[in-house]
Amino acid sequence: MNEPFSLILYEISIWAIPALTAITFHEASHGYVAHLLGDDTAWRLGRVSFNPLVHIDPFGTVVLPVMLLLLRAPFLFGYAKPVPVNFRALRYPRVGTILVAAAGPGMNLLLAAIAALAFHIVGYVPAPGAQWMAANLRNALILNVILAIFNLLPIPPLDGGRILVGVLPGTLARSLSRFEPYGLLILIGLLFLLPLLGAQLGINLDPISRLIMTSGKKPSSHQVDTIVVILNGPLPLAIVRFNGMRL
Repeated sequence: MNEPFSLILYEISIWAIPALTAITFHEASHGYVAHLLGDDTAWRLGRVSFNPLVHIDPFGTVVLPVMLLLLRAPFLFGYAKPVPVNFRALRYPRVGTILVAAAGPGMNLLLAAIAALAFHIVGYVPAPGAQWMAANLRNALILNVILAIFNLLPIPPLDGGRILVGVLPGTLARSLSRFEPYGLLILIGLLFLLPLLGAQLGINLDPISRLIMTSGKKPSSHQVDTIVVILNGPLPLAIVRFNGMRL
């Protein structure tokens, strides 16, 4: 097989499996907790499933990220189908909203912990399978931690924004929820426009990257310099840019 082509396939394989797992479990967790709390919308639509096909948006989850990967873009970008939740149908709407929103990031943190623990079995896998497995686990750990942290940003309609709406008193909650239609514009500004402006001015105006990178120790051997972007429907589940990362 042509060596550059085989390297591309290898690179896709060590990112596709962790990304699809992170997205699938994140989305299914939202739907499952909503079902437990009284809303069966996602359950009836078959979205409480660990089958990635029901969560995949053909263009946003497959075509767009692969195109960016093949073009060696400095970031990955994509999105999955959002899980439908009728928050008014929950038995305890305020508490239920918090629990449903927290389910996705919570699942990603659990997956990150499982990936970290699974490194203990890499040594028992014959090479070159051990290298491929280690790369998958490393990427799963990075993706899931970043996905969880990014989603907990207090910006509606990210999970952190919905949690904050559920925690705040009524007046403040309603005021914050009014920003939801502008959430995508706010995120684009924080994630792309401010860093570009900062680069022109020679100052660091990248608050999201700084927040995520200071939330944990940066892997020194790989130098992850920003994030991994995966979107939930029309809005980001998470972002990612890599700088000089050897895969």
